[in-house]
Amino acid sequence: MSRSGRITRIAGPVVGATGLASARLNDVVLVGHLRLVGEVIRLAGELATIQVYEETSGLRVGEPVWNTSRPLVATLGPGLLGRVYDGLQRPLPVLAGLSGHFIERGLEAPALPAEVHWPFTPSVTIGDWVEPGQVLGTVPESATITHRILVPPGVSGRVVAIESGDFTVEETVAVVEPADNGHAGQAKLTLCHQWPVRRPRPVLERLVPREPLLTGTRIIDTLFPVARGGAAIIPGGFGTGKTVTEQSLARWADADVVVYVGCGERGNEMTEVLEEFPRLEDPRTGAPLMERTVLIANTSNMPVAAREASIYMGMTIAEYYRDMGYDVLLLADSTSRWGEALREISGRLEEMPGEEGYPAYLAARLAEFYERASRVRCPVPQNEGTDGKVDSPDRSGSITIVGAVSPPGGDFSEPMTQNSMRVAGAFWALDYDLSRRRHFPAINWTRSYSLYNLKSWYAREVAADWNELAGRAMALLQREVELLEIVQLVGPDALAESERAELAAARMLREDFLQQSAADEIDRYCPVEKAYWMLVVILTFYALMQKAPAGGVALERITGLAVVDEIARLKEVPPEQMAAHAQALLERIRTAFAGLGIS
Repeated sequence: MSRSGRITRIAGPVVGATGLASARLNDVVLVGHLRLVGEVIRLAGELATIQVYEETSGLRVGEPVWNTSRPLVATLGPGLLGRVYDGLQRPLPVLAGLSGHFIERGLEAPALPAEVHWPFTPSVTIGDWVEPGQVLGTVPESATITHRILVPPGVSGRVVAIESGDFTVEETVAVVEPADNGHAGQAKLTLCHQWPVRRPRPVLERLVPREPLLTGTRIIDTLFPVARGGAAIIPGGFGTGKTVTEQSLARWADADVVVYVGCGERGNEMTEVLEEFPRLEDPRTGAPLMERTVLIANTSNMPVAAREASIYMGMTIAEYYRDMGYDVLLLADSTSRWGEALREISGRLEEMPGEEGYPAYLAARLAEFYERASRVRCPVPQNEGTDGKVDSPDRSGSITIVGAVSPPGGDFSEPMTQNSMRVAGAFWALDYDLSRRRHFPAINWTRSYSLYNLKSWYAREVAADWNELAGRAMALLQREVELLEIVQLVGPDALAESERAELAAARMLREDFLQQSAADEIDRYCPVEKAYWMLVVILTFYALMQKAPAGGVALERITGLAVVDEIARLKEVPPEQMAAHAQALLERIRTAFAGLGIS
């Protein structure tokens, strides 16, 4: 790499340079004497427009620019889990050790620990034919995740050398010889490889999402599920619980690997994440949660241009673990800050603005991002034949994206929310009024929805009547909204006794089922089996309560029954005891109603 250009213009994070004759779009360049990392985003004649990912203050016209002649890449290999990176995959703890708490510009550090020796166990032998994405061998990356070393995209051939033992990420572990290329075409494979972050990794086959990603949050799993390999968004104003909801998903969702991207969030919120995650225990294994988590931190006081890079960096890391056959949960908090970065860069480029100043290509960028959510079929772990062909795949992996959106003033009609809604399959609308009433999670059930058809999975795996119960619960909640509008217009005395019973049942559903405490040891995670029995109990009580007007029983007598308090305490019942406890409670409910002459 040699000096190949000079700065001619500086406008915040956007820099113009000439003399980069060999530059291509998306090439990474080093700008100025500080060698600030940037990316070529426009070429017009001799002028190259560069988006700089670091603070450009102090940069001067005439300083040199070097072209690396390669795009922004992610380094993929063992050592990713448990690390905290910035948007360019520089490990922040390492940078802090080099410069202190205030990171100096132009610092570089290897993405993966170069000094660590990883025990490598081959999955193929000399003479085997391997294809891209196939498992070359394994490394125990953590107590919970086995890192599968993959044949990089674009490499295929016959294994002519492979070793087992302890290796660093830069040492050769295998040699692959392409067909008819001889010694000159041999590919030396290490434990890591690089991949451009803006290019989706190739897949063998994309599969239709058929099952939900269970989150342990009742309102999501019951009413608005997201498919494993699908995408969801969480829009909400300040204080409605976006970050708490995403942290809860990171801990409790049924995913093997979690990639958390803090994109433009406030420093204090990101600090809480960085301090809390290392202390959290993985509920599935008892190991620290960080052993299956990658954190990418790009706070609001960091250079605005790096926000876009952090989103793509997180996605590429997620795709890498997906290709190993793992289920990955990618949490982006918040995509609105990414949109603000696009708007600022677009303004610096003097592009024609779209709605509310966002660039006209905002919808396309969001679609490109959310469409990388996927459930895919992976190549077989090892070659089982000798005919040189890849055998039938027998494993799959997925990426489920959950993106937080921060609409100004909670206005869901703004461009980021609307364009995200068009491409995401699940919409969890956070409501300021619910959060003010201390109803958490503050997901508004009248505005939220899920487009994923997962009814067959729930009927097969949970209960045959699950979908009927969920439908009845949703209908009751919608009926409550209609009745409350009547109450506001003409008062509660205008309601019939049966309508008052509907309001009472809906209130039980809201307070005893939808509300869930993230701080309670038992209630913070609710398996779908427990949620099923809670629904059965509440809706059975409601069905019996509907018979009260015909039997001449006052509603106050029913709501005063002792079993009402027992229903409210169902949240406190451990999941393994729920079925027996619920069945006993159902008997007590029927007995209590029988005492009122209702059966």
